[in-house]
Amino acid sequence: QILDHWFESEPLKATLATDAVIGAMASPHTPGSGYVLLHHVMGELEGRRGAWGYVAGGMGALSQAIAQAATAWGAHIFADKAVCHVLLGRDGKAQGVALQDGTEVRSKLVLSNASPQITFLELVPQEQLPKDFVQRIRRVDTCSPVTKINVAVDRLPSFLAAPNARHGQPLPHHQCSIHLNCEGTQLLHQAFTEAAQGHPSSRPMIELCIPSALDPGLAPPGCHVVSLFTQYTPSVLAGGQPWDEQARNAYADTVFDCIEDYAPGFKASVIGRDILTPPDLERIFGLPGGNIFHGGMSLDQLYFARPAPSYSGYRSPIPGLYLCGSGAHPGGGVMGAAGRNAAQVAIKDFRHF
Repeated sequence: QILDHWFESEPLKATLATDAVIGAMASPHTPGSGYVLLHHVMGELEGRRGAWGYVAGGMGALSQAIAQAATAWGAHIFADKAVCHVLLGRDGKAQGVALQDGTEVRSKLVLSNASPQITFLELVPQEQLPKDFVQRIRRVDTCSPVTKINVAVDRLPSFLAAPNARHGQPLPHHQCSIHLNCEGTQLLHQAFTEAAQGHPSSRPMIELCIPSALDPGLAPPGCHVVSLFTQYTPSVLAGGQPWDEQARNAYADTVFDCIEDYAPGFKASVIGRDILTPPDLERIFGLPGGNIFHGGMSLDQLYFARPAPSYSGYRSPIPGLYLCGSGAHPGGGVMGAAGRNAAQVAIKDFRHF
């Protein structure tokens, strides 16, 4: 409805609608999806409202920059050290964390960037939490439609709508987010309907980016990396079928066939691919249900209700334990708002501990 109010072009509306359903098992017609569209144009970048940017060196470079800033102020960072549980004192306050190797790290405050499900259902004894809080966390909708496919190619895709130049150098559209299968909102709705019935979309929504077109150091000369953010794929397939290698490759083949229709020769250019379905995203990255936002961005899971009513202010039922990730207010996206807000609350409380 919002897009119909402002625009007439169906391809434009459908392309914009992808940001209303990205990461969500929802249709553009789902009430509340307009908020997700708004969420993706919040803030600004270098003075440009609603703008997005690419991180030179890939997303890992952003993590490294944050790490360097932290260590410059005296922080100690331990990678590959899995946390086993949060340490609690006799008074019920957080006193640090225990690692799986038996090491205990003592602290007056503990901030968790993990999902609410991992933080409160795996790292904290259930008897230390209010029953209604635990029930709320268990009921958070984490359904995700996202399958991420990373691709290595030996040449740039050449699209029928804008063929490559003879010199083979990236053109302006190669340096943008390219949306495919988005000629109309009905296509997105149909893709959602198939996934809601347990079947991967036969014509999935595809957001294609070529990071190496902006950052040549990511690939050897002449080659490129292509990032495919696709949906809709259900976390659980119809009939309880597993997301095995055959199912993964069958869906990826469908995605590649679609790209081939727009850019003939794409499939022949592929050197390798890495397919991450919702269960893979959960297993590898700790995303509940594979959800990139640690929980759906529906209206019943936002603002004062994120992650639970009365606990949207980053504090938790455990004194000294704070939630600072995507599962906290205002939700997911690479904006750092939840972390910044949580840090301010923690600093304020620390002065009284």
